[in-house]
Amino acid sequence: MNFKEIVKDVLLTEAKELEKTANKISFDIEKAIDLIVNSKGKLIVTGVGKSGLLGAKLAATLASRGTSSFFLLPTNAMHGELGKMGRDEIGIRISYSGESEELIQILPHLKRLNIPLIAMAKSENSTLAKYADVFINIAVDKEACPLDTAPTSSTTLTMAMGDALAVCLMKKRDFKKEDFASFHPGGSLGKKLFVKVDDLLKKDNLPTVSRETKLKDAIIVMSEGRLGNVIIIDENRTVFGVLSDGDLRRALMNENFSINCNVEDIATLNPKTLKNKDLLASDALQIIENYKIQLLIVTDENNKLIGLLHIHDLIEAGIKWKKRQKKLQQK
Repeated sequence: MNFKEIVKDVLLTEAKELEKTANKISFDIEKAIDLIVNSKGKLIVTGVGKSGLLGAKLAATLASRGTSSFFLLPTNAMHGELGKMGRDEIGIRISYSGESEELIQILPHLKRLNIPLIAMAKSENSTLAKYADVFINIAVDKEACPLDTAPTSSTTLTMAMGDALAVCLMKKRDFKKEDFASFHPGGSLGKKLFVKVDDLLKKDNLPTVSRETKLKDAIIVMSEGRLGNVIIIDENRTVFGVLSDGDLRRALMNENFSINCNVEDIATLNPKTLKNKDLLASDALQIIENYKIQLLIVTDENNKLIGLLHIHDLIEAGIKWKKRQKKLQQK
């Protein structure tokens, strides 16, 4: 038995169903989007069985992307939780057959409350579709199941249609990654989208010297600063240059090297700086990676020193950049 061929056949079967549906979208998506956006209440998603699991996923996806929503089991709705739904709410009901008994039972009550309904089912002639203000067809010609019984292609299409609806709503609301971050403050995703450079910036006891400082004194400041760098500034804290441990090693290889030279003689002048302390920390990490540096000097618009951001600060904070993650995974 060739399991690789079976996997390939399942994926291709489901992909073909997605493609066929994408090429024959006939429902009024604009009306569905307008109903949701113009609703003053929450969007309540309902379904039973596998449709219920897909509904819970859809509700979570919508909630994290700016559409206030939650999932409600129809059996619970029939035993008191229908009170969670007010006249300002809007509903999405999912049932592939469109005839799920538990779901059909609550439809008259929703109609009584004049709650707009978006239905997802396989037939516009189903009971669920007849109650709907907008009907979304999720019919498939072939399930990936060899018996053509277990929901496979149909569940994939249902989930994809829910994702498509969520993306349309994001576009309609002009939902940006900053908005997304506000709903994901925790975990690596939250850190990537929410933590800013200013949150991690070192601002006190910075290793700074003047242009006239002797190299031997600058080395002491570098050691005490424990950042492997010394920032050269003038009396107005304007950044003039940076002396890294790499600059020092290269100078030591020069036969004319003198420990008594001025620090500016071997420093890197006009170093790379960041003039936006409100930049996302993940974007700052990308700059560090691109320029192959370990320390990012943060200044104001007049190039006056505000603080320092070291790559170790980003890593310790759990900030990851996609390219860096791939490298770590390859290792």
